[in-house]
Amino acid sequence: MTTQTTTLTDRYVHAVLRSVPEDRRDDIGRELRASIADMVEARTDAGEPEAGAERGVLTELGDPGLLAAQYADRPLHLIGPRYFLTYWRLLLRLLAWIPATVVVVVAAVSLITEPDAASAIGDGVAAGIQVALHVAFWTTLTFAILERVDIDPGLPGWTVDSLPEAPQERDVSLVDTVASIVFIAFFIMVLIGQNFRSWVQGPDGDDVAVLDPDLWSGWLPFLIGVLVLNIALEVWRYRVGRWTWPLVGAMAVVSAAFALPVAWLAWDESLFNPAFVDAVGMSSQVLEYVNLGIVVGALVTIVAEVGDAAWKAHKATPLTSGAAPIAH
Repeated sequence: MTTQTTTLTDRYVHAVLRSVPEDRRDDIGRELRASIADMVEARTDAGEPEAGAERGVLTELGDPGLLAAQYADRPLHLIGPRYFLTYWRLLLRLLAWIPATVVVVVAAVSLITEPDAASAIGDGVAAGIQVALHVAFWTTLTFAILERVDIDPGLPGWTVDSLPEAPQERDVSLVDTVASIVFIAFFIMVLIGQNFRSWVQGPDGDDVAVLDPDLWSGWLPFLIGVLVLNIALEVWRYRVGRWTWPLVGAMAVVSAAFALPVAWLAWDESLFNPAFVDAVGMSSQVLEYVNLGIVVGALVTIVAEVGDAAWKAHKATPLTSGAAPIAH
């Protein structure tokens, strides 16, 4: 009966081979043993003891798991440089609008089914967070799989055409953007808050909402959603740095989506709460004038906002097209 002595080299080669494809183990094993033997021989020729030389060579080769991954061409990272930039750009693009859209839709539906503003906003935010986590998880998983399968996913590579446009003159300041966002957010709070707190009390002493409570069944959630989109539009405009024609088109849609329903509700005399009208003692003639003023104001607002944006987009010119002096 013979006993086979297991050396450090045998143990190291075994640790490498158990993590490589079975059909390649014989070739890799022979190649690895030959490399180790040559490296040990070089050390012993230099006067190093054989046992110390073997241990030194294996230490130099490092973790057998890392070496096995190199032999098997198997990545040890979740997403490598081949796909990382594409993955990162796509993830940021998806997270930029999908969760926000879900927040608005869920909050609007919640307000329609159960007119509780705080609960509706909470439901929308919770749904948005869940969707953001799902988007991040499934996008990461998809690219992690692509990193490990030997197929061509057909993803577009980088070309010169992918280069961004040259910097253009910025005519949108951070102060103006923040002021606009704060004003819109305050207006949203007013629309929501007037349903719960008012400076007008009814005959029983309760606060009377200014706007018709029936509007919470559809129009008010829609208008609040449009205002949220308006905030996103302000952020987009600041990132671009100036008015562009796509921004003008978006502004026209958002402005019309808010002003036209308000004008129609005023024209139909269904904007104000009848209890509020009675509580402040507003006559029918005064109410008619107020509604007419809202209609005219809403239409003028559309023309003024879109016209101003279009004029600024028309005047906007790239820095490279003008004869602006170069700052030293």
